[in-house]
Amino acid sequence: MSTHNHPFHLVDFSPWPLLGAFSALTTMMGMIKWFHQFNSNLFLFSFITMFLIMYQWWRDITRESTFQGLHTFNVSVGMRWGMILFITSEVFFFLSFFWSFFHNSLSPTIELGMNWPPKSILTFNPIQIPLLNTLILLTSGLTVTWAHHSLMENNYKSTFQGLLLTVILGIYFTILQGYEYVESPFSISDSIFGASFFMATGFHGLHVIIGTTFLAICLIRHSMNHYSKTHHFGFEAAAWYWHFVDVVWLFLYISIYWWGS
Repeated sequence: MSTHNHPFHLVDFSPWPLLGAFSALTTMMGMIKWFHQFNSNLFLFSFITMFLIMYQWWRDITRESTFQGLHTFNVSVGMRWGMILFITSEVFFFLSFFWSFFHNSLSPTIELGMNWPPKSILTFNPIQIPLLNTLILLTSGLTVTWAHHSLMENNYKSTFQGLLLTVILGIYFTILQGYEYVESPFSISDSIFGASFFMATGFHGLHVIIGTTFLAICLIRHSMNHYSKTHHFGFEAAAWYWHFVDVVWLFLYISIYWWGS
């Protein structure tokens, strides 16, 4: 940065944005082909291509931030605002599911038997697996906060332990939710209850998988000494995202599992 008279990062020429856009396009076409012609070859090929492009693009970003020192304080502030706005967009994404759920549950129509849950829908017991999953996510929120504070205190071992526990708890949550789906007495096509339940909890489960992957990458980077007590926004962003996932689950548990059943 000594050759520049500004604190901002002007990125180098990179093939990844253009290749990533083409890969996303072919992934979409692959999904359409899969749905209509029952052939998943194009989807699998483009998905693998997209994964390889993502890996190399993020590898370059890691090099720029960690080894080249291009992520200055001003750049870091911009990235923080970007993450805040992204999480805000995710809040409104889930808000649409809650809006649909409460719109239908507070005044069930005649098609639902004017009853909520609708007739013939057998709901989950909220004090079984859903409560266990709630405790798992709340505990994972504690462990990721422990890891964050340990990192700010330059405690390598505690940071590693906290991150590892968080990743394990995230995987455990996903396994339990998968088991719950397999044992579910209703499907996504069983009235608005089934659609609301599987869309809301399914997208939350997808966010848990993404967040777990995010934290697992942070664990690998921490083990390679990429973070310092003052320069670790990648981990901080992952922690923010994980806390957002925690809060969304609390609303899901209270509204859909407990109140909705």
